[in-house]
Amino acid sequence: MLDTINQKKNILILSAGRRVELIESFQREVQTRRLSSRVLAADSRPNLSAACQIADESISLIQITEPSFVDALLNLCIEYEIGLVIPTIDTGLTSLSRHRIQFYENGIHLIISDEGLVNSCRDKRKTSLIFSNLGIDTPKIYDKNSLTFPCFAKPYDGSRSLGASLLDSQESVTSSMLSDPKLMFMEFIDASHQEYTVDTYYDRSGQLTCLVPRQRLEVRDGEISKGVTRRHELYYYLKDKVDKVDGARGCLTWQIFFNDKIKSYAAIEINPRFGGGYPLSYAAGANYSGWLIDEYILGKQIDFFDDWENNLMMLRYDAKVITHDFK
Repeated sequence: MLDTINQKKNILILSAGRRVELIESFQREVQTRRLSSRVLAADSRPNLSAACQIADESISLIQITEPSFVDALLNLCIEYEIGLVIPTIDTGLTSLSRHRIQFYENGIHLIISDEGLVNSCRDKRKTSLIFSNLGIDTPKIYDKNSLTFPCFAKPYDGSRSLGASLLDSQESVTSSMLSDPKLMFMEFIDASHQEYTVDTYYDRSGQLTCLVPRQRLEVRDGEISKGVTRRHELYYYLKDKVDKVDGARGCLTWQIFFNDKIKSYAAIEINPRFGGGYPLSYAAGANYSGWLIDEYILGKQIDFFDDWENNLMMLRYDAKVITHDFK
């Protein structure tokens, strides 16, 4: 069982980069609760991170891919009295999930799903099995020697559509594609389907407490730049199917295509972390930042919440953060 109140109250956002709005959401929730907690940001180059300039304090931390990263992170958490750690990128999630209990034994809540679930989310072939077991429609995965065109080729452990390509005929398939062990071939989902990211929050028992579909109207560099919350058929299609996911913890984002005319669904991936578009769900009332504080620092139970604002649009733009005496 968790302590009623976690004695280590500070919050650390990993790989902070440009996640200014995520930092601000935690700062706002700390202030609302009148806590003495500080929101810290870590990055390999904090002087070049906008989010690190906004945080209560920034910390230089080696890259998450370094072999000694976990030890360096644990020592940092102990030194800065961190009680809550929020990973933000796919890289290193498997390693972090493997060491979650080690952090817990030191009074630190590393907010990440269980290793088995994280591994399945990182391998899109296994993710497809998760969808099938939950009763969620997902694109077919083809044998590379028996393809149906058009089809989509992508690395099974890729992200942000890197290395992905549309193949419209057998002539489009190269020998290097066929020999690439990481490349998988999937059913092509046509443009009649709209793309959604679904922000979900799971409590520490793997119980769903909130679900917000965000329609991706425009994407830049793999991240939503224009989007709108939607409570329609997709919400009700997913709500009961993802009600309980063993090993899930904190924020998980689901990527799914939906055709509202023919009621066709095609789920493609799960990211066991905050998505870049979460600020839209937060603005709509899905207070995942505050619930993490309530659950893991204050020891409160999180009840199911669906009173978030429907049809709320987010239009992003570039903004600046100025630092003085940069060297």
